[in-house]
Amino acid sequence: MFECYDYNGSVPEERNEDNEETSELDDLPAFREYNIDTLRMATSGFSVENIVSEHGEKAPNVVYKGKLENQRRIAVKRFNRSAWPDARQFLEEARAVGQLRNHRLANLLGCCCEGDERLLVAEFMSNDTLAKHLFHWETQPMKWAMRLRVALHLAQALEYCTSKGRALYHDLNAYRIVFGDEGNPRLSCFGLMKNSRDGKSYSTNLAFTPPEYLRNGRVTPESVIYSFGTLLLDLLSGKHIPPSHALDLIRDRNIQMLTDSCLEGQFTNDDGTELVRLASRCLQYEPRERPNPKSLVAALIPLQKDTEVPSHELMGIEDGAAALPLSPLGEACLRMDLTAIHEILEKLGYKDDDGAAAELSFQMWTNQMQDTLNSKKKGDVAFRHKDFRAASEFYSQFIDVGTMVSPTVHARRSLSYLMSDMSQEALNDALHAQAISPMWHIASYLQSAALFTLGRENEAQAALKEGSTLENKKNANA
Repeated sequence: MFECYDYNGSVPEERNEDNEETSELDDLPAFREYNIDTLRMATSGFSVENIVSEHGEKAPNVVYKGKLENQRRIAVKRFNRSAWPDARQFLEEARAVGQLRNHRLANLLGCCCEGDERLLVAEFMSNDTLAKHLFHWETQPMKWAMRLRVALHLAQALEYCTSKGRALYHDLNAYRIVFGDEGNPRLSCFGLMKNSRDGKSYSTNLAFTPPEYLRNGRVTPESVIYSFGTLLLDLLSGKHIPPSHALDLIRDRNIQMLTDSCLEGQFTNDDGTELVRLASRCLQYEPRERPNPKSLVAALIPLQKDTEVPSHELMGIEDGAAALPLSPLGEACLRMDLTAIHEILEKLGYKDDDGAAAELSFQMWTNQMQDTLNSKKKGDVAFRHKDFRAASEFYSQFIDVGTMVSPTVHARRSLSYLMSDMSQEALNDALHAQAISPMWHIASYLQSAALFTLGRENEAQAALKEGSTLENKKNANA
């Protein structure tokens, strides 16, 4: 094995690239407890379409993406009902993790503990996981400079957590590292929660589990460093190689077999050797021989040579911060041209409802159903003739009966409210439309229009961007 260097001493000063990220921490709300209805609304009723966790709805603890009424995007982890039987323990753990605030973390914003429900609420990271970009890339492989950035940011996250008394991290792997809007890697806060009732700290193959965990079933700070070493191997090879096999290659000095062929020409032999040496130290059999997070940071900073390159370029994906070209509806919302929005909605009709009323069948011919349909028809006539107060009243009659659901009716009433200077009511309707149809771009566009009129510029721009993204995805799929 390569000689192990001792990385002690002062940490080199890192370039000041994080001012914008640090300032964003000031905008994060304090940790709070959410009620289940708020999170149900934010995730469109825990819709399958909003699941972002690795194994989908088959996972024991499912993660959903969602959006609060203030347009803040969130990730909601919903635990198995038997995972945390002690509500007090769950709340104490969540509150402790919720005190952490760092731009290297996907920070915990709150939790929910009602009845048997146990949920965590965190910042939503929009650019997927390290596993997706490293193992399942679709455009181009992750570049060497970004792999080094991932290693450094992860080490810094672990150093911060250790300094705050949270040195334990459960099941550190490539699915726990996520990329935000800016394209920089962050460590998910979910793994900072202590063991729940299931007692499982490692869900990965035993070949990747720290040896001491196999002996006594306990996670220690040194176990986390071992897992960090397996991640360094992932970054170097582009594959999930068992540490025992990797160490054999290292002992035989067969580094070429360990290195991702896609990285040819992107780094020097010295840099590659240094990363291999660091991984070897992390994977030492004896926990006391492994480095600590501070020394990991000190070792990785000198390797950062291309940190000025934009994150998205290094990831091999489109720049999520770049403005997508707006469609006519997006442009109308940006200009607050309500007349143009009306023309587009009128022309669109109900073709995006996807059979939302199909749940009725035998009730279709009852008097109540006929009255409901008549209310919608009267609302449509008023909407067409720009009698928006009458339209909102007729649509309200249709919605209040509750027999049928229609995102388009909510969208039309939303615009009717906007035309009547009822901006908050318009926003509520646009949110309801999205709850019914989570991927419907028009709901996001109408939210932006309502938010612009409410003077909430930043939230309006976020909703506009989301609407444009959803619309482009729909068009691409079509």
